[in-house]
Amino acid sequence: MATAFRVLLLLLTLSDSLVGTLGHGIGINYGQIANNLPSPSHVVYLLKSLNMSRVKLYDADPNVLTAFANSNVEFIIGLGNEYLEKMTDPVQAQTWIQQHVQPYISQTKITCITVGNEILTGTDTQLMSYLLPAMQGVYASLANLGLSKEVYVTTAHSIGILGNSFPPSAGAFRQDLAVYIQRILAFHSQTGSPFLVNAYPFFAYKDNPGQVSLEYVLFQPNPGMKDPATNLKYDNMLYAQIDAVYTAIKAMGHTDIQVKVSETGWPSKGDSNEVGASADNARLYNTNLLNRIQQNQGTPAKPSVPVDIYVFALFNENLKFGPSSERNYGLYYPNGTLVYDIGSVSLSSQGYLPLPHMEYSASKENVISFFNILLLPVTFLICAL
Repeated sequence: MATAFRVLLLLLTLSDSLVGTLGHGIGINYGQIANNLPSPSHVVYLLKSLNMSRVKLYDADPNVLTAFANSNVEFIIGLGNEYLEKMTDPVQAQTWIQQHVQPYISQTKITCITVGNEILTGTDTQLMSYLLPAMQGVYASLANLGLSKEVYVTTAHSIGILGNSFPPSAGAFRQDLAVYIQRILAFHSQTGSPFLVNAYPFFAYKDNPGQVSLEYVLFQPNPGMKDPATNLKYDNMLYAQIDAVYTAIKAMGHTDIQVKVSETGWPSKGDSNEVGASADNARLYNTNLLNRIQQNQGTPAKPSVPVDIYVFALFNENLKFGPSSERNYGLYYPNGTLVYDIGSVSLSSQGYLPLPHMEYSASKENVISFFNILLLPVTFLICAL
């Protein structure tokens, strides 16, 4: 029996504060390792309803890029690790740009290409050696086609590239990765592209729940920690990690490179040994983080530089490998309902939304808190045909 998705979606009314927040400093990771996700055209309406204007893909899915044409959503697209060797060849790199960027960029805003994901914390040294040449190859191809001012090139690193992360003033990259990172930083400095890190305080808490304060990782009120070298106080782990990366970059001679968080989030469910994985903690992490972003707040060491993040992830992805948490980072189930209550009103009590062709009048009773900001609920109804 074939299954078709009918989107029963209401465009939402947002407060000015949420509009500003989502437009500046926050984006969403749109992963697709699942067999039950709504079509890209349906996702367009969901993201429009959230006023979400920045999306990060892990590939260059033509169906997604076509669906979002003329949507005013900015895209980071990805080149998978399997493409790195090919991208060291100028001809293949340019062919990839011509096939995956040029046909869409006039209508879909592609602003960045990530070349590989978390390569340097893997075990494949051959792949590590391809990383910078691949980045250079993609950048050169963009330049040849007149797109290098429009699309920047970078790669996403695990926070595990740090050999030391606390105190932040002592942040340093792993010595065994220094030879790769030094050259990559030079590339960022020359091209004006940001340094991306995937940072998950959840992992630190899960591995050491007796030593790491849950309040500290969830942005909850806590005594915080003081950096003895700078006397700067940190009341959350994510900002301490970001400043540690800035310190590590400065130690390699660069002060002109911006650090952005390409992934961060918290799982709503996990295995029995995944301490802290729960819907309540996921709600707290994302709510409190968004509140910080809304305030346009920088880190203690970079107070005038607003934190720029991409939340992981839009949907739960049922085909991801690994522990249960890997399949439970989404804000939404594939049917378009929120995974956990955001704010004080339960989505389950709201019911399904009316069909798009039906008139609907929004009222105060229909409005709920989304990340502590008013937002109407969104629901997809999946119909089996």
